[in-house]
Amino acid sequence: MVKSNDLFAGPTAEEPRRGAAREAKSAATPFVPVGEAGYTAASIEVLEGLEPVRRRPGMYIGGTDEKALHHLFAEVIDNAMDEAVAGHATFIAVEALSDGSVAVTDNGRGIPIDPHPKFPGKSALEVIMTTLHSGGKFDGKVYETSGGLHGVGVSVVNALSESVEIEVARNQRLYRQVFSRGVPLGPLVEVGAIQNRRGTKVRFRPDPQIFGEGARLLPGRLYRMARSKAYLFSGVEIRWTCAPELLGDADAAPERATLHFPGGLKEFLGVSLNERSLAAEIFAGSHNRAGGHGGVEWAVAWTDDGDDGFSRSYCNTIPTPDGGTHELGLRTALLRGLKAYAELTNVKRASILTAEDVMAGAGAMLSVFVREPEFQGQTKERLATPEAARIVETAVKDAFDHWLAASPQAATRLLEAVILRGEDRMRRRQERDVARKSATKKLRLPGKLADCSQAGSKGSELFIVEGDSAGGSAKQARDRATQAVLPLRGKILNVASAGADKLAQNQQLADLMLALGCGTRSRYLDADLRYDRVVVMTDADVDGAHIASLLMTFFYRELPELIRHGHLFLAVPPLYRLTVGSETVYARDDAHKDELLAKKFKGKKVDIGRFKGLGEMMPAQLRDTTMAPAKRTLLRVAIDEEDGEGTRDAVDRLMGTKPEARFRFIQERAAFAGDLIDI
Repeated sequence: MVKSNDLFAGPTAEEPRRGAAREAKSAATPFVPVGEAGYTAASIEVLEGLEPVRRRPGMYIGGTDEKALHHLFAEVIDNAMDEAVAGHATFIAVEALSDGSVAVTDNGRGIPIDPHPKFPGKSALEVIMTTLHSGGKFDGKVYETSGGLHGVGVSVVNALSESVEIEVARNQRLYRQVFSRGVPLGPLVEVGAIQNRRGTKVRFRPDPQIFGEGARLLPGRLYRMARSKAYLFSGVEIRWTCAPELLGDADAAPERATLHFPGGLKEFLGVSLNERSLAAEIFAGSHNRAGGHGGVEWAVAWTDDGDDGFSRSYCNTIPTPDGGTHELGLRTALLRGLKAYAELTNVKRASILTAEDVMAGAGAMLSVFVREPEFQGQTKERLATPEAARIVETAVKDAFDHWLAASPQAATRLLEAVILRGEDRMRRRQERDVARKSATKKLRLPGKLADCSQAGSKGSELFIVEGDSAGGSAKQARDRATQAVLPLRGKILNVASAGADKLAQNQQLADLMLALGCGTRSRYLDADLRYDRVVVMTDADVDGAHIASLLMTFFYRELPELIRHGHLFLAVPPLYRLTVGSETVYARDDAHKDELLAKKFKGKKVDIGRFKGLGEMMPAQLRDTTMAPAKRTLLRVAIDEEDGEGTRDAVDRLMGTKPEARFRFIQERAAFAGDLIDI
């Protein structure tokens, strides 16, 4: 690499005489900066075909982790769904095969196989599979709306797959072409005549060179993705098949299933809701949902308990987990509708309402179909089309006005519940500003903290969790009155090896100290601690244990008095779910699982599920196993005061600045580490 200071090298302050001599010499010899001679046109590399995808997969699918791996399937089934939404296909078949590959078949028009006019000697199919930014979705003539916008989806799948086989049935003839890592293994071949079949079949196996040898597509995740597509478009039937060899997987799916949901999102929401709805009927509807531009479908229900709600949104059947303009339109329509109803019924208190109050206890499903949508990034996780907000707001607002007017009793209950939520929000803000001003007057609470509503610290709890995903589950599972949740991002700073400057600059630890409000070290005041219990709640795996160790190190070094006063605890989330019939129990770890299998379920067929983390658990599961005081187990953290020197020495050796001490510790316990690796 050529460094900028090499390019502009000149005489230093210590070399005034040499500088004069160099200036005289430069008149005869041209100055050549260091490294320039080796930087020529030959240094400029041009990546052709699909090589950019293999070099930088993160630019196209967001990375090479499990989520990115399953994004390949999303790209393939999205193409099939585009055919269905456009009215050319009525069914899609998804097969999870024993060799790790997945096949997606539709009965649409089939990828064109005739020669492409711009690429002599190549069929349109080969161009689509091997050329970025190629496809039939750019001008809006072939598809009114579609999920594929950039023409890179299936070509990216081809580039990142060890093998891809395409079969196309058109005009009662079958054609086939095979690829490996983006390269055709031969030309398009006409197999022969075929009856009663049309459409496209794509079978692909992800490349272990990209995703790692152990990476594989999970049948359960594929099944859920396929099922969500069937809910999103009632005009399609998805036929699911899973190889019997995969059925023993903890994340397995049914061997066979037919997915067809005439009820659409309303049916989807009804299945998703575990609590009773405030209204007898889910607020659901659609507008121009026959696949045309501006189509909207929605379903919203408010629950009795007023707990944190959830929303799932889609654009052209593409999931948008980060929301976007279409969700903004829905929130605005619901807020304006409720305020208008309050004005109509002369309820003055509704003036305080915000969109957050309306959506706090709501389960919402939203699907839009728009022409040429704008997404943030190739993975399309957030919709950015401004027009989508207007389309959704217009469609939903009128329907919501009619729904409220048609059910005045349900509308009144809903309005009262939302107003109470808004008043509770205002009251909590006042409590933080006034009743607890000893902490909040000097401190601005961190934005990601979901605080509890009670004013005093007695009986209150702060759960420290890893990441926004686990934080979202914990916020839904908590008791809002007494339990607060603070998500932290990944592994925090190791304070035993970091200097004071790094500690002062670390935002995550700053947020934690702000939330606690009690000061650190000699400035610690137990009376100012804002919570009775501080609970470290991390995943039940090695990474979770590491994060818990880092947090305990932080408390031991910076807030030892908090530990001595008995405020610090470790949550014990389960690692396994064991189900026999209607009975479900949870196991903390492998030893606990083996004990339950031997004593409780001996000789019975047990369905064993392994939780990948707190974010993978349903809120009800997290509440019942880890957060509800009546059912959970907490481990209290204490300092061995009798061996204070030994404790300090252990922390210094394992977490401090001397790596040789940690190395000796590992060497002394090599056999133990080997047992863990074997597991």
